[in-house]
Amino acid sequence: MTTPEERLAALDLAVPEVAAPVASYVPAVRSGDHVFTSGQLPMQYGELLLTGKVGAQVGLEEAQRCAQQCALNAIAAVKSVIGDLTQVRRVVKVVVFVASTPDFTGQPQVANGASELFGQAFGDAGVHARSAVGVSVLPLDAPVEVELVVEVG
Repeated sequence: MTTPEERLAALDLAVPEVAAPVASYVPAVRSGDHVFTSGQLPMQYGELLLTGKVGAQVGLEEAQRCAQQCALNAIAAVKSVIGDLTQVRRVVKVVVFVASTPDFTGQPQVANGASELFGQAFGDAGVHARSAVGVSVLPLDAPVEVELVVEVG
């Protein structure tokens, strides 16, 4: 059996360092058998991948890539709390916020960038409930933000 990190490495991806919070909060909190992450932005090497609204400055494929980076950052936040990703029993809930133009209705397709990554990393345990929500603006003018709830053991 391969680990989540080995599965990500097979995709030429790696769990990054935990993104530094942009305000007064922590990246993740454990409560009982669950870890709840704060909203994760598409930060890579300390900078946003892109800024702007999906449907205007940011295209669908770019937004999906941002959602994937948010998912990697959420995985990093979980790892910072539990230490070993093999402890993840199940990805329970994913919420994806998409800063988009009023006429953009592809939020579920953007969210697939995160959802597919969770499935690739955690296999059957990565199948989850999800919400994909269009919003007018996100912190730092990010196009996507992802939060995550996982069950751990």
